[in-house]
Amino acid sequence: MIPYGRQEITQADIDAVVEVLRSDFLTQGPTVSRFEQAVAAKVNAKHAVAANSATSALHIACLALGLGKGDWLWTVPITFVASANCGRYCGAEVDFVDIDPVTWNMSVTALREKLAVAKRLGRLPKVVVPVHLAGQPTEQEAIWALAQEYGFKVLEDASHAIGASRNDEMVGSCRWSHITIFSFHPVKIITSGEGGMALSNDSELAERMAMYRSHGIVRDRTRMRGYGSDPESDSASYHYKAPWYYEQQFLGYNYRMTDIHAALGLSQFERLDAVVARRNALAARYDEALKDLPIRLPFVQSENRSAFHLYVVRIKGGSAAKTHKQVFDELRQRNYGVQLHYIPVHLQPYYRNLGFKSGDYPEAEAYGESAISIPLYPSLTNQEQDRVIEAMKAVFSC
Repeated sequence: MIPYGRQEITQADIDAVVEVLRSDFLTQGPTVSRFEQAVAAKVNAKHAVAANSATSALHIACLALGLGKGDWLWTVPITFVASANCGRYCGAEVDFVDIDPVTWNMSVTALREKLAVAKRLGRLPKVVVPVHLAGQPTEQEAIWALAQEYGFKVLEDASHAIGASRNDEMVGSCRWSHITIFSFHPVKIITSGEGGMALSNDSELAERMAMYRSHGIVRDRTRMRGYGSDPESDSASYHYKAPWYYEQQFLGYNYRMTDIHAALGLSQFERLDAVVARRNALAARYDEALKDLPIRLPFVQSENRSAFHLYVVRIKGGSAAKTHKQVFDELRQRNYGVQLHYIPVHLQPYYRNLGFKSGDYPEAEAYGESAISIPLYPSLTNQEQDRVIEAMKAVFSC
Protein backbone atom coordinates (compact mmCIF):
# COMPACT_ATOMS: atom_id res chain seq x y z
CA MET A 1 0.00 0.00 0.00
CA ILE A 2 1.23 3.46 -0.90
CA PRO A 3 -0.87 5.82 1.27
CA TYR A 4 -1.91 9.37 0.42
CA GLY A 5 0.30 10.63 3.26
CA ARG A 6 2.83 9.32 5.73
CA GLN A 7 4.97 10.71 8.53
CA GLU A 8 8.76 10.51 8.29
CA ILE A 9 10.63 9.92 11.56
CA THR A 10 14.42 10.20 11.56
CA GLN A 11 17.02 9.15 14.10
CA ALA A 12 17.42 12.82 15.02
CA ASP A 13 13.70 12.92 15.87
CA ILE A 14 14.03 9.84 18.05
CA ASP A 15 17.10 11.23 19.80
CA ALA A 16 15.30 14.50 20.55
CA VAL A 17 12.38 12.68 22.16
CA VAL A 18 14.67 10.40 24.17
CA GLU A 19 16.55 13.43 25.45
CA VAL A 20 13.32 14.85 26.85
CA LEU A 21 12.35 11.48 28.35
CA ARG A 22 15.62 11.59 30.29
CA SER A 23 15.13 15.21 31.37
CA ASP A 24 13.29 16.77 34.30
CA PHE A 25 10.30 17.84 32.18
CA LEU A 26 7.78 15.62 30.41
CA THR A 27 4.65 17.79 30.34
CA GLN A 28 4.61 21.45 29.26
CA GLY A 29 8.10 22.81 29.90
CA PRO A 30 11.09 24.49 28.25
CA THR A 31 10.94 22.46 25.04
CA VAL A 32 7.40 23.69 24.36
CA SER A 33 8.65 27.26 24.76
CA ARG A 34 11.54 26.64 22.38
CA PHE A 35 9.17 25.15 19.82
CA GLU A 36 6.84 28.15 20.10
CA GLN A 37 9.71 30.61 19.74
CA ALA A 38 11.16 28.79 16.72
CA VAL A 39 7.87 28.73 14.82
CA ALA A 40 7.04 32.36 15.66
CA ALA A 41 10.49 33.50 14.50
CA LYS A 42 10.26 31.53 11.27
CA VAL A 43 6.90 32.99 10.20
CA ASN A 44 7.61 36.45 11.67
CA ALA A 45 4.79 36.42 14.22
CA LYS A 46 5.13 37.97 17.66
CA HIS A 47 3.50 35.21 19.71
CA ALA A 48 2.92 31.46 19.51
CA VAL A 49 0.81 29.24 21.78
CA ALA A 50 1.25 25.48 21.41
CA ALA A 51 -1.66 23.14 22.12
CA ASN A 52 -2.26 19.40 22.14
CA SER A 53 -4.02 19.54 18.75
CA ALA A 54 -4.99 22.00 16.06
CA THR A 55 -8.61 21.45 17.09
CA SER A 56 -7.76 22.61 20.61
CA ALA A 57 -5.89 25.58 19.14
CA LEU A 58 -8.94 26.54 17.07
CA HIS A 59 -11.12 26.31 20.17
CA ILE A 60 -8.94 28.53 22.37
CA ALA A 61 -8.55 30.97 19.48
CA CYS A 62 -12.32 31.32 19.21
CA LEU A 63 -12.59 31.77 22.97
CA ALA A 64 -9.86 34.42 22.97
CA LEU A 65 -11.69 36.26 20.18
CA GLY A 66 -14.78 36.37 22.37
CA LEU A 67 -16.94 34.04 20.30
CA GLY A 68 -19.98 32.86 22.22
CA LYS A 69 -23.69 32.23 22.28
CA GLY A 70 -25.57 34.43 19.84
CA ASP A 71 -22.50 34.95 17.62
CA TRP A 72 -21.80 33.54 14.17
CA LEU A 73 -18.71 31.80 12.80
CA TRP A 74 -18.33 31.34 9.05
CA THR A 75 -15.97 28.93 7.35
CA VAL A 76 -15.86 26.84 4.17
CA PRO A 77 -17.61 23.50 3.55
CA ILE A 78 -14.44 21.91 2.13
CA THR A 79 -12.36 21.41 5.24
CA PHE A 80 -12.04 19.05 8.17
CA VAL A 81 -15.01 19.38 10.52
CA ALA A 82 -12.89 21.02 13.24
CA SER A 83 -12.91 24.32 11.30
CA ALA A 84 -16.65 24.55 11.95
CA ASN A 85 -16.89 22.63 15.21
CA CYS A 86 -14.70 25.15 17.03
CA GLY A 87 -17.56 27.63 16.73
CA ARG A 88 -20.08 25.14 18.08
CA TYR A 89 -17.83 24.42 21.07
CA CYS A 90 -18.28 28.09 22.01
CA GLY A 91 -22.05 27.96 21.67
CA ALA A 92 -22.00 30.00 18.45
CA GLU A 93 -23.97 29.45 15.26
CA VAL A 94 -22.04 28.25 12.20
CA ASP A 95 -22.54 29.09 8.54
CA PHE A 96 -20.50 28.46 5.41
CA VAL A 97 -19.08 30.36 2.45
CA ASP A 98 -18.77 28.48 -0.84
CA ILE A 99 -15.36 27.76 -2.37
CA ASP A 100 -13.69 29.34 -5.37
CA PRO A 101 -14.01 27.05 -8.44
CA VAL A 102 -10.34 27.54 -9.35
CA THR A 103 -8.37 27.69 -6.08
CA TRP A 104 -10.83 25.57 -4.02
CA ASN A 105 -10.26 27.96 -1.12
CA MET A 106 -12.86 30.37 0.29
CA SER A 107 -14.38 32.41 -2.53
CA VAL A 108 -13.82 36.10 -1.84
CA THR A 109 -16.69 36.92 -4.19
CA ALA A 110 -19.06 34.61 -2.31
CA LEU A 111 -17.86 36.03 1.01
CA ARG A 112 -18.43 39.62 -0.13
CA GLU A 113 -21.93 38.82 -1.37
CA LYS A 114 -22.85 36.89 1.77
CA LEU A 115 -21.60 39.71 4.01
CA ALA A 116 -23.75 42.27 2.20
CA VAL A 117 -26.84 40.12 2.77
CA ALA A 118 -25.90 39.41 6.39
CA LYS A 119 -25.52 43.11 7.11
CA ARG A 120 -29.04 43.80 5.88
CA LEU A 121 -30.34 40.97 8.06
CA GLY A 122 -28.31 42.03 11.10
CA ARG A 123 -26.53 38.67 11.14
CA LEU A 124 -22.87 39.45 10.45
CA PRO A 125 -20.26 36.94 11.61
CA LYS A 126 -18.03 37.60 14.59
CA VAL A 127 -15.32 35.25 13.28
CA VAL A 128 -14.49 34.11 9.73
CA VAL A 129 -12.25 31.04 9.29
CA PRO A 130 -10.60 30.82 5.85
CA VAL A 131 -8.92 27.44 5.28
CA HIS A 132 -5.64 27.02 3.35
CA LEU A 133 -6.77 23.85 1.59
CA ALA A 134 -4.00 21.36 0.74
CA GLY A 135 -1.39 23.97 1.66
CA GLN A 136 -2.31 26.78 -0.77
CA PRO A 137 -2.63 30.18 0.93
CA THR A 138 -5.99 31.91 0.80
CA GLU A 139 -6.49 35.44 -0.54
CA GLN A 140 -5.91 36.90 2.89
CA GLU A 141 -5.46 40.54 1.83
CA ALA A 142 -8.95 40.63 0.32
CA ILE A 143 -10.49 38.82 3.29
CA TRP A 144 -8.74 41.22 5.68
CA ALA A 145 -10.09 44.21 3.77
CA LEU A 146 -13.61 42.83 4.17
CA ALA A 147 -12.91 42.27 7.89
CA GLN A 148 -12.09 45.96 8.26
CA GLU A 149 -15.27 46.91 6.41
CA TYR A 150 -17.64 44.57 8.25
CA GLY A 151 -15.92 44.25 11.63
CA PHE A 152 -15.35 40.51 11.93
CA LYS A 153 -12.25 38.73 13.28
CA VAL A 154 -10.11 36.62 10.96
CA LEU A 155 -8.92 33.20 12.16
CA GLU A 156 -6.78 31.44 9.56
CA ASP A 157 -7.00 27.66 9.62
CA ALA A 158 -3.58 26.96 8.15
CA SER A 159 -3.45 23.38 9.40
CA HIS A 160 -2.22 22.34 5.94
CA ALA A 161 0.06 25.27 5.28
CA ILE A 162 3.07 25.64 7.55
CA GLY A 163 5.96 26.48 5.23
CA ALA A 164 3.69 28.00 2.57
CA SER A 165 3.93 31.64 1.53
CA ARG A 166 2.06 34.34 -0.38
CA ASN A 167 3.92 37.19 -2.06
CA ASP A 168 7.05 35.85 -0.32
CA GLU A 169 5.45 36.31 3.12
CA MET A 170 5.10 33.13 5.14
CA VAL A 171 1.70 31.90 6.23
CA GLY A 172 1.46 32.48 9.96
CA SER A 173 2.78 36.05 10.03
CA CYS A 174 -0.77 37.19 10.90
CA ARG A 175 -0.35 40.31 8.81
CA TRP A 176 -3.83 39.73 7.40
CA SER A 177 -5.46 37.95 10.33
CA HIS A 178 -5.87 38.04 14.10
CA ILE A 179 -4.79 34.43 14.69
CA THR A 180 -3.35 31.64 12.52
CA ILE A 181 -3.52 27.93 13.38
CA PHE A 182 -1.03 25.21 12.39
CA SER A 183 -1.46 21.44 12.78
CA PHE A 184 1.22 18.89 13.60
CA HIS A 185 -0.85 15.75 13.01
CA PRO A 186 1.28 12.84 11.66
CA VAL A 187 0.34 13.32 8.00
CA LYS A 188 0.80 17.10 8.03
CA ILE A 189 3.92 18.94 6.80
CA ILE A 190 5.76 18.29 10.07
CA THR A 191 4.49 16.35 13.06
CA SER A 192 4.70 16.39 16.83
CA GLY A 193 2.68 13.16 17.02
CA GLU A 194 -0.39 15.21 17.87
CA GLY A 195 -0.33 18.94 18.31
CA GLY A 196 -1.20 22.37 17.06
CA MET A 197 -0.14 25.98 17.47
CA ALA A 198 -1.83 29.36 17.40
CA LEU A 199 0.13 32.40 16.14
CA SER A 200 -0.82 36.03 16.78
CA ASN A 201 0.66 39.51 16.84
CA ASP A 202 -1.74 40.57 19.60
CA SER A 203 -0.22 40.05 23.05
CA GLU A 204 -3.62 40.07 24.78
CA LEU A 205 -5.01 37.38 22.48
CA ALA A 206 -1.88 35.27 23.01
CA GLU A 207 -2.14 35.61 26.77
CA ARG A 208 -5.80 34.62 26.79
CA MET A 209 -5.11 31.58 24.58
CA ALA A 210 -2.29 30.50 26.90
CA MET A 211 -4.67 30.74 29.85
CA TYR A 212 -7.50 28.91 28.07
CA ARG A 213 -5.17 25.99 27.27
CA SER A 214 -4.36 25.64 30.97
CA HIS A 215 -7.62 25.78 32.97
CA GLY A 216 -7.89 29.60 32.84
CA ILE A 217 -5.10 29.81 35.41
CA VAL A 218 -2.63 32.68 35.77
CA ARG A 219 0.52 32.70 37.93
CA ASP A 220 1.96 36.07 36.90
CA ARG A 221 1.15 38.45 39.77
CA THR A 222 0.92 41.43 37.44
CA ARG A 223 -2.08 39.68 35.84
CA MET A 224 -3.81 38.64 39.03
CA ARG A 225 -7.09 40.05 40.29
CA GLY A 226 -6.78 38.98 43.91
CA TYR A 227 -9.51 37.94 46.33
CA GLY A 228 -12.16 40.60 45.93
CA SER A 229 -11.56 44.33 45.78
CA ASP A 230 -9.63 44.40 49.06
CA PRO A 231 -7.41 41.34 49.58
CA GLU A 232 -6.33 42.69 53.00
CA SER A 233 -9.82 42.26 54.41
CA ASP A 234 -10.48 38.91 52.80
CA SER A 235 -10.14 35.72 54.82
CA ALA A 236 -8.22 34.23 51.90
CA SER A 237 -5.54 36.93 51.95
CA TYR A 238 -3.27 34.36 53.55
CA HIS A 239 -3.10 32.58 50.19
CA TYR A 240 -3.04 35.78 48.16
CA LYS A 241 0.23 36.85 49.82
CA ALA A 242 1.87 33.42 49.60
CA PRO A 243 4.45 32.36 46.98
CA TRP A 244 2.31 29.39 45.92
CA TYR A 245 -0.62 31.56 44.91
CA TYR A 246 -2.30 31.16 41.50
CA GLU A 247 -5.70 32.15 40.16
CA GLN A 248 -8.26 30.53 37.93
CA GLN A 249 -9.83 33.59 36.34
CA PHE A 250 -12.22 31.83 33.94
CA LEU A 251 -13.16 28.35 32.79
CA GLY A 252 -10.32 26.88 30.76
CA TYR A 253 -9.21 23.48 29.52
CA ASN A 254 -6.27 21.10 29.66
CA TYR A 255 -5.05 21.64 26.10
CA ARG A 256 -1.34 21.78 26.89
CA MET A 257 1.30 20.30 24.62
CA THR A 258 3.90 18.12 26.33
CA ASP A 259 7.66 18.54 26.04
CA ILE A 260 7.74 15.04 24.52
CA HIS A 261 5.55 16.16 21.62
CA ALA A 262 7.35 19.49 21.34
CA ALA A 263 10.73 17.75 21.08
CA LEU A 264 9.51 15.77 18.07
CA GLY A 265 7.94 18.87 16.52
CA LEU A 266 11.03 21.01 17.07
CA SER A 267 13.29 18.37 15.55
CA GLN A 268 11.05 18.05 12.50
CA PHE A 269 10.74 21.83 12.23
CA GLU A 270 14.48 22.07 11.55
CA ARG A 271 13.93 20.47 8.15
CA LEU A 272 10.72 22.32 7.25
CA ASP A 273 12.21 24.06 4.20
CA ALA A 274 13.54 20.78 2.79
CA VAL A 275 10.21 19.04 3.39
CA VAL A 276 8.23 21.76 1.59
CA ALA A 277 10.74 21.79 -1.27
CA ARG A 278 10.40 18.02 -1.70
CA ARG A 279 6.61 18.24 -1.66
CA ASN A 280 6.72 20.91 -4.36
CA ALA A 281 9.12 18.83 -6.44
CA LEU A 282 6.80 15.83 -6.26
CA ALA A 283 3.83 18.03 -7.16
CA ALA A 284 5.70 19.37 -10.20
CA ARG A 285 6.36 15.79 -11.36
CA TYR A 286 2.66 14.99 -11.05
CA ASP A 287 1.74 18.18 -12.92
CA GLU A 288 3.83 17.13 -15.89
CA ALA A 289 3.00 13.43 -15.90
CA LEU A 290 -0.77 13.70 -15.41
CA LYS A 291 -1.55 16.74 -17.55
CA ASP A 292 -3.10 14.72 -20.39
CA LEU A 293 -5.49 12.69 -18.26
CA PRO A 294 -9.18 13.65 -17.97
CA ILE A 295 -8.66 15.24 -14.56
CA ARG A 296 -8.24 18.73 -13.16
CA LEU A 297 -4.88 19.30 -11.53
CA PRO A 298 -4.40 21.63 -8.55
CA PHE A 299 -3.97 25.26 -9.53
CA VAL A 300 -1.53 27.34 -7.49
CA GLN A 301 -1.83 31.11 -7.81
CA SER A 302 1.33 32.77 -9.11
CA GLU A 303 1.77 34.78 -5.90
CA ASN A 304 1.56 31.61 -3.81
CA ARG A 305 3.95 28.89 -2.82
CA SER A 306 1.90 25.93 -1.60
CA ALA A 307 3.10 23.65 1.18
CA PHE A 308 1.39 20.80 -0.75
CA HIS A 309 0.12 18.95 2.27
CA LEU A 310 -2.15 17.20 -0.25
CA TYR A 311 -2.11 16.70 -4.00
CA VAL A 312 -5.78 16.79 -5.01
CA VAL A 313 -7.04 15.97 -8.50
CA ARG A 314 -10.62 16.26 -9.67
CA ILE A 315 -12.25 13.79 -12.05
CA LYS A 316 -13.74 15.44 -15.11
CA GLY A 317 -17.25 14.38 -16.06
CA GLY A 318 -18.51 13.30 -19.46
CA SER A 319 -20.30 10.34 -20.99
CA ALA A 320 -17.04 8.45 -21.71
CA ALA A 321 -15.31 9.31 -18.44
CA LYS A 322 -15.08 7.07 -15.42
CA THR A 323 -16.98 8.18 -12.38
CA HIS A 324 -15.43 9.57 -9.26
CA LYS A 325 -16.18 6.37 -7.35
CA GLN A 326 -14.90 4.11 -10.13
CA VAL A 327 -11.53 5.89 -10.18
CA PHE A 328 -11.33 5.84 -6.39
CA ASP A 329 -12.23 2.14 -6.14
CA GLU A 330 -9.84 1.06 -8.89
CA LEU A 331 -6.91 2.92 -7.34
CA ARG A 332 -7.69 1.39 -3.94
CA GLN A 333 -7.90 -2.06 -5.57
CA ARG A 334 -4.42 -1.47 -7.02
CA ASN A 335 -3.17 -0.79 -3.48
CA TYR A 336 -2.93 3.00 -3.58
CA GLY A 337 -4.38 4.60 -0.46
CA VAL A 338 -6.17 7.51 -2.09
CA GLN A 339 -8.62 9.56 -0.03
CA LEU A 340 -11.25 12.30 -0.29
CA HIS A 341 -10.43 15.60 1.43
CA TYR A 342 -13.21 16.39 2.18
CA ILE A 343 -16.88 15.48 2.27
CA PRO A 344 -18.54 18.93 2.46
CA VAL A 345 -19.06 19.69 6.15
CA HIS A 346 -22.61 20.97 5.70
CA LEU A 347 -23.65 17.53 4.41
CA GLN A 348 -22.53 15.76 7.59
CA PRO A 349 -25.49 14.47 9.64
CA TYR A 350 -24.73 16.82 12.54
CA TYR A 351 -24.91 19.90 10.30
CA ARG A 352 -27.88 18.59 8.31
CA ASN A 353 -29.68 18.44 11.64
CA LEU A 354 -28.95 22.16 12.01
CA GLY A 355 -30.80 22.84 8.75
CA PHE A 356 -28.15 22.58 6.02
CA LYS A 357 -29.01 20.58 2.91
CA SER A 358 -27.78 19.48 -0.50
CA GLY A 359 -27.67 22.36 -2.96
CA ASP A 360 -26.69 24.99 -0.38
CA TYR A 361 -23.08 25.31 -1.63
CA PRO A 362 -22.85 24.12 -5.26
CA GLU A 363 -19.10 24.58 -5.77
CA ALA A 364 -18.25 22.70 -2.58
CA GLU A 365 -20.62 19.89 -3.47
CA ALA A 366 -19.18 19.61 -6.99
CA TYR A 367 -15.73 19.40 -5.42
CA GLY A 368 -16.86 16.67 -3.02
CA GLU A 369 -18.18 14.63 -5.95
CA SER A 370 -14.95 14.79 -7.96
CA ALA A 371 -11.87 15.22 -5.70
CA ILE A 372 -9.29 12.56 -4.91
CA SER A 373 -6.07 13.00 -2.91
CA ILE A 374 -3.30 10.87 -4.40
CA PRO A 375 -0.05 9.92 -2.62
CA LEU A 376 2.27 12.79 -1.72
CA TYR A 377 4.75 12.86 1.17
CA PRO A 378 8.49 13.63 1.46
CA SER A 379 9.69 10.04 1.69
CA LEU A 380 7.73 9.03 -1.43
CA THR A 381 10.47 8.04 -3.86
CA ASN A 382 10.46 8.96 -7.53
CA GLN A 383 10.11 5.26 -8.31
CA GLU A 384 7.06 4.96 -6.05
CA GLN A 385 5.58 8.08 -7.56
CA ASP A 386 6.11 6.64 -11.03
CA ARG A 387 4.06 3.63 -9.94
CA VAL A 388 1.24 5.97 -8.87
CA ILE A 389 1.44 7.78 -12.20
CA GLU A 390 1.31 4.55 -14.17
CA ALA A 391 -1.65 3.37 -12.09
CA MET A 392 -3.50 6.63 -12.79
CA LYS A 393 -2.88 6.24 -16.53
CA ALA A 394 -3.93 2.59 -16.45
CA VAL A 395 -7.20 3.37 -14.65
CA PHE A 396 -8.18 5.92 -17.27
CA SER A 397 -7.09 3.79 -20.23
CA CYS A 398 -9.13 0.69 -19.44
